[in-house]
Amino acid sequence: MKFGIRYFPPITFRTLGLLAALPILFIFARSQHASLAIPKGHLLSLIKLSIPNVLVWNTMIILGIGMLSSGRAAILGYTMPIWAVLAGFILYKDKLSPMAWLGVICAGSGAILLLSGEFSNIAGKPLGTILVLIGACSWGYGTVEMRKTVLAMPSISVTFWMIAISAIPLTIYTVIFEHSKWHQVDAWGWATIAYNGLMVFGMANIIWIQMARKLPPVVSSLSVMMIPVVGVFSGTLLLAEAPRWQDYAALVLILASMSTVLLKPSRNHKEEAEDIPRKDPQ
Repeated sequence: MKFGIRYFPPITFRTLGLLAALPILFIFARSQHASLAIPKGHLLSLIKLSIPNVLVWNTMIILGIGMLSSGRAAILGYTMPIWAVLAGFILYKDKLSPMAWLGVICAGSGAILLLSGEFSNIAGKPLGTILVLIGACSWGYGTVEMRKTVLAMPSISVTFWMIAISAIPLTIYTVIFEHSKWHQVDAWGWATIAYNGLMVFGMANIIWIQMARKLPPVVSSLSVMMIPVVGVFSGTLLLAEAPRWQDYAALVLILASMSTVLLKPSRNHKEEAEDIPRKDPQ
């Protein structure tokens, strides 16, 4: 994303990535003989799920990352699990364990630490931090709604339509407000679209669906926790970003926060096996 917005206006870049993913998801769905038909009465539910999970999240992260280092954006973006817990508590009265409350405190402390770093720097961009946090909160809320919404559709079909629905308003926005910023793009620019569209929105979505169905929940949870770590250190290696002490401290706090939510007490294998199919609406 950080490379991509050097070549494209931000919303244009994100829109092209979403559109590039649709053929990959379509081909995979057909290869799995999964129907892409939307059952009667499900369209409104798909729209409601698309807004927080895809539209708001992707808009906020692509706008925020232009104002932040890639590592910092990754740390803030993956506070999502704790906002999902809070959304469930506020909206559906889900019970919070003492460990979950500890996670809320750790996540809040990490976010405040990064915000303080931006405010203390004259050239800082607190708006970027706020935008990414809004995106993370939206994604967390969307995750809760995904769990509470019953859709008689395969998960690959739900993913396809959430991306397709979200691409419509983003395409309209780019044509109206960003077309004056369009310009000739070299091969490196198109490579960023190919990577984000084909690999991130396309292949990574497919891999995630398969992993969530076949592996114990703790394994998929651990993989999510690695994302902000990869974000910080890949930004250092590829973008010559220099993380400050606040970034490393916030990274530790966010990982601690995620662990309180994602890593449940171990149970017997039968119980874990029973959990796996619930990950997939199919």
